[in-house]
Amino acid sequence: MDNRPIGVFDSGFGGLTVLYELSKLLKNESIVYFGDNGRAPYGTKSKEIVIKYTFQDINFLLNQDVKMIVIACNTASACSLSKVKNCFDIPLIEVVEPGALSVAKTTKNKKVGIIGTTATINSGVYERAIKKINDNIEIFVKACPLFVPLVEEGWWENDIVEMIAKEYLNPLKKQGIDTLVLGCTHYPLLEEIIKKVMGEDVILVSSALEIAKSVKELIKEKNIERDSEITPVYRYYTSDCVDKFENLGQSILKQKIYSVQKVDIEKYWALVNLMTTEVTFT
Repeated sequence: MDNRPIGVFDSGFGGLTVLYELSKLLKNESIVYFGDNGRAPYGTKSKEIVIKYTFQDINFLLNQDVKMIVIACNTASACSLSKVKNCFDIPLIEVVEPGALSVAKTTKNKKVGIIGTTATINSGVYERAIKKINDNIEIFVKACPLFVPLVEEGWWENDIVEMIAKEYLNPLKKQGIDTLVLGCTHYPLLEEIIKKVMGEDVILVSSALEIAKSVKELIKEKNIERDSEITPVYRYYTSDCVDKFENLGQSILKQKIYSVQKVDIEKYWALVNLMTTEVTFT
């Protein structure tokens, strides 16, 4: 038994789609969530800045005494994962591999589209992960940098979002893909618009559910389940406006959010400096 909470972080609201799946699959587990809304989006930042932010986010969660950490951010996973694994001795789950496994099992015509932030797409992390599973899959990619700011503003379904989605997605549609990877945890909140543009024949793959399954397996493997007799507790933190987080967060989670706290995430940089002195940026 390990009654400590699971730590989850994202650049903003997108990771709440992961938390939602975790809450359904792991009903006994407590969760601490940090959304770095004040510095979102991560996907337009340099790799070095994303690494810095990732280390800060993890250090904050470690200060909350979590038993494992879920990196619910594709950009953070793409830019930072290898360095994070070398620096922290705590179970980690990221988003890319579960998503890649799911899409490889889903596609029928072996034509797959991937959308994500500029940083995620430029990293090539999804292509490598998918090709490692099945080298015969043909992959088409498209960066959609405006999607995250739209989600962070709560613009999930309107004419402006649809117009932008068409501009981004029509080139992928013309390639005849049968599966589209939502390579950012913000993107499931635009699922209705994306589905409308792509058509019913294209299957959308979000890694949120797959991540939750991976977390469940890891908890069982390491024998760190929480005592089912104790009521789970959820705690929420943001680096930006608490009221905005509460209002949009409860729309995503479909339940009331209480007692969101604001975090001065920059104060955790002193710990990061000590831990990254031996990290080489590439």
